[in-house]
Amino acid sequence: MIVNRQNLAMAYTGFKTAFQQAFDGATTDHDQIITTIPSTTSQETYAWLGNTSNFREWIGDRVVQALKQHDYTIKNKSFEMTVGVPREAYEDDQYGIYAPMMSNMGQAAREHPSTLVWNALKNGFTNKCYDGQFFFDTDHPVLDASGEEVSVSNFGGGAGTPWFLLDTTRYIKPLILQNRKPYKFVAMDKEDDANVFFKKEYVYGVDSRLNVGYSLWQLAYASKQTLDAASLNAAYTAMQTLKGDNGNLLGVRPKLLVVPPTLRTTALELLKAERGANGATNINRDLVDLLVTPWLA
Repeated sequence: MIVNRQNLAMAYTGFKTAFQQAFDGATTDHDQIITTIPSTTSQETYAWLGNTSNFREWIGDRVVQALKQHDYTIKNKSFEMTVGVPREAYEDDQYGIYAPMMSNMGQAAREHPSTLVWNALKNGFTNKCYDGQFFFDTDHPVLDASGEEVSVSNFGGGAGTPWFLLDTTRYIKPLILQNRKPYKFVAMDKEDDANVFFKKEYVYGVDSRLNVGYSLWQLAYASKQTLDAASLNAAYTAMQTLKGDNGNLLGVRPKLLVVPPTLRTTALELLKAERGANGATNINRDLVDLLVTPWLA
């Protein structure tokens, strides 16, 4: 192939198409546990997280309920993935063999948020959320009915393989995916680009700006206890009986059990078997949905 601007533009169009088709066709498993927030600057502060107010009977004037402000901030990060195609591949008309590499880059770009989301979830034992506590902790500060601060837990303890119970029924989900710049396919394929001039290499890549952070810890419960009927029921009850400030019930509805591949069989037996190991009716059958994700392996 004659290496000229026209032919390079045609190659770029083909590579970009391969990238986009793979991006659009890839599947992800994190969408149901995130709230996607558009970002317009280097970081976003979520002062509203943790603010709770309730309906009251309207007697007299409206009462403006004082809400506690938080300074929880998610900073955007830049990410990139870059591949190179040697000039000889164009000269020998072999650049088409690199199309699968562009498709792979498209799939990787689509799945990249999953890696951030699931890493954030499994690192919630050591990463802090809006109240200054670890996302999964035993002492989240909450005001009781008398206005006194008490500790509330969303961690079941233990030292085994972690599993997670989440409320995904609300508009606000347990995690926040903050998007500053979407994934964009770009090229450095001009003859006077440094990579072409010095290395005889045409460079193609994708970059984005985003990050993942924590929403409401009340919507997530983690445990490292052995996953069985007793521990699942304890987590389910703990979530449904959660109270916010001033002793108000939050109405949390556990909806999704998330486990790594090593707990797949156990989770399926808990949620799908008609009867338990002792032959009794399995009262937890279809209690919640199940998600087994390889990103927690």
